[in-house]
Amino acid sequence: MAIELKSLEELKTMRRAGLLVAQTLELVRNAIKPGMTTSALDAVAAANIKRGGGISNFYGYHGYPATICVSVNEEIVHGIPSAKKTLRAGDIVSIDVGVEVDGYFGDSAITVPVGEITPELQKLLTVTEESLGAAIEQVRVGNRVGDISAAVEQYVTRHGYSVVREFVGHGIGRKLHEDPKVPNYGPPGQGPKLKEGMVLAIEPMVNMGHHASRVLKDQWTAVTEDGSHSAHFEHTVVVTKDGPWVLTRP
Repeated sequence: MAIELKSLEELKTMRRAGLLVAQTLELVRNAIKPGMTTSALDAVAAANIKRGGGISNFYGYHGYPATICVSVNEEIVHGIPSAKKTLRAGDIVSIDVGVEVDGYFGDSAITVPVGEITPELQKLLTVTEESLGAAIEQVRVGNRVGDISAAVEQYVTRHGYSVVREFVGHGIGRKLHEDPKVPNYGPPGQGPKLKEGMVLAIEPMVNMGHHASRVLKDQWTAVTEDGSHSAHFEHTVVVTKDGPWVLTRP
């Protein structure tokens, strides 16, 4: 496993990518309303990424056909935006944005309500986002990747939810996916030691029901096996001597 440590100059470029990701997510979040198609959200993101001088990480990645991933309700990740898919009040929608700026990558995701949602769904969103916060707290020199993983799993299971196992976080830098893998489950104290300059995309994917997932015929969209709702939050985070630096937080 070759884990790249990034220099301050590299991190400054990654921060620019991260800020463009954050700005794009905010614009898409503000555009979401009942009756909107998921392809319309993709167009909002594409226009902003182009305006900001970035390139979508996802478009063309292993043949992926869109700028962002838009996953609704039981869709966990990698939902393909479509003119045929319309958001309805009461849905939850996960938006995953990745951007390359000057050869370096940023990656972040949020899950947001469409209009009014039930208290049960709001709790799922809150717990998933808080589990990401608990994970980021573990991004400290001398800790291990397993400390991040365990923080997510312990927080999520305490609230009665399950953590997706088939998809994990990852290192990020000059490539979208670098070493190490960052699972959202497992025992603390395991895995590579965190060193200054490591950059990780940490991304809890949390199901209301069982953790099992399957991929649809489009070869991309991952859904919960039992049809339960799923939420996804992600940030790109640097290990520094002073603690975590979140590159995708404005």
